[in-house]
Amino acid sequence: MSKSLQPETLCIQAGYTPKNGEPRQIPIIQSTTFRYESAAEMAKLFDLEASGYFYTRLQNPTCDAVAAKLAALEGGTMAMLTSSGQAATFFSVFNITSCGDHFISSSAIYGGSFNLFSVTMKRMGIECTFVDPDCSEEELEAAFRPNTKCVFGETIANPALRVLDIEKFAKAAHRHGVPLIVDNTFATPINCRPIEWGADIVTHSTSKYIDGHAAALGGAIIDSGNFDWAKYPDKFPGLCTPDDSYHGVIYTERFGKEGAFITKATAQLMRDFGCMQSPQNAFITNLGIESLPVRMARHCENAQRIAEFLEAQEKISWVSYSGLKNDKYYELAQKYLPKGSCGVISFGVKGGRAAAAAFMEALQLAAIETHVADARTCCLHPAGTTHRQMNDQELLAAGVSADLIRLSCGLENADDLIADLQQALNKL
Repeated sequence: MSKSLQPETLCIQAGYTPKNGEPRQIPIIQSTTFRYESAAEMAKLFDLEASGYFYTRLQNPTCDAVAAKLAALEGGTMAMLTSSGQAATFFSVFNITSCGDHFISSSAIYGGSFNLFSVTMKRMGIECTFVDPDCSEEELEAAFRPNTKCVFGETIANPALRVLDIEKFAKAAHRHGVPLIVDNTFATPINCRPIEWGADIVTHSTSKYIDGHAAALGGAIIDSGNFDWAKYPDKFPGLCTPDDSYHGVIYTERFGKEGAFITKATAQLMRDFGCMQSPQNAFITNLGIESLPVRMARHCENAQRIAEFLEAQEKISWVSYSGLKNDKYYELAQKYLPKGSCGVISFGVKGGRAAAAAFMEALQLAAIETHVADARTCCLHPAGTTHRQMNDQELLAAGVSADLIRLSCGLENADDLIADLQQALNKL
């Protein structure tokens, strides 16, 4: 597939090209296992000496076709699907860290990711330092340690909607010989391709805009193929030294910088943790990708109109949306997100938590859901739900205030959504 093709074309054509007489749509290979005529053929697969399929927990043709499409969309060399966005986040960091290591993350990230980094991975002996995404270069520099192995951030933070200065974080990471990992869930590769700005690894919760219909749970990891792991063998022994569980294979030597990261994550982590996306979910995800450019344009159009409406309301204390010209992140968004950011708006209702709850309960079209970024408009109070495990100081660092409402604008008519918001405000 030509690299010169535009995203709209890649969403339809990339990842799978049927041969003569084969299915036009990506087939669902709903099988756990694959048959071989000789033990020797299968042995080569287990030794990573040949490509192919033997058990869906590691790889499946349907999942690989969709992963290849996402790699093409993000401008990467290899990709893999996972069972959830959370699994993708975990694998992306754990693939290059181990007990005694350290990594850096933006503090403005999804609450589940914050808990993974600050609690679960800490129990594994892997320490994370959180930095303000708006920190100075000097403050970011001070967070690095000799055992730092990567830097993590979100293109558009969930739910604070802070826009990450990808170039700043990439340059800092590369000065210290470590990769930048960027969660691009909210922007999608339609509105931002972090690899073009220096990111080395990109992750997604495909459950959100990529699926777009709240139908299929999933995640993805895409490798840019740009980071030279072999240049830092002492930092990344898992990629640069023999893997005893695969007869001493050295991933960087066998698969090069373009394939070492994803191959190790598949061969080791997927083998041991089993967080594979199902072929059925991959098929549904692909259907979502095919309409992604059209949907993202409508999501952004609706969100822009609704953000402007909310900004003019006396009962709204503040609105965060990078499409607003007076938004703190407007200039960064013009740089990284010139086509638009996403369909998510964060805002506060005057009166705090109680007013926020009353407002959401009065909505008729926007449902209260623990979800975001699909065809239906929904809303959530993050401080009381997705970020509930964080203390007040951590909430402040993540940009999550007690009155914050996250509104995910769907594909409905914008006038109808505005009318729903207006009637709910009238009841306060």
